Amino acid sequence: MDIDQVAKVSKALADPTRLRIYEMIAAKSEIICGELVAMEGVTPGTVSHHLKVLVEADLVECRRQGQFVRSRAVTKTMKEYARALTCLARPRK
Repeated sequence: MDIDQVAKVSKALADPTRLRIYEMIAAKSEIICGELVAMEGVTPGTVSHHLKVLVEADLVECRRQGQFVRSRAVTKTMKEYARALTCLARPRK
């Protein structure tokens, strides 16, 4: 993962509401948007905006199934992100 992608993922996860949404998605194999909207203090528009940012950072994939939008975490991206952060924290020789 290059430094630009690390920055994009970091920015996506920096918002507390977006982080909560990501945690809810990652906790299940798949989740529908209605479950995310059920979070206290989150409107459908807010969920839509945050999902867009998470999708752009390649942290979440969404697919439409009839009237529902199903979201799932892209675990590969989070693993690469964690690996990149670990490399950044290592002392350079």
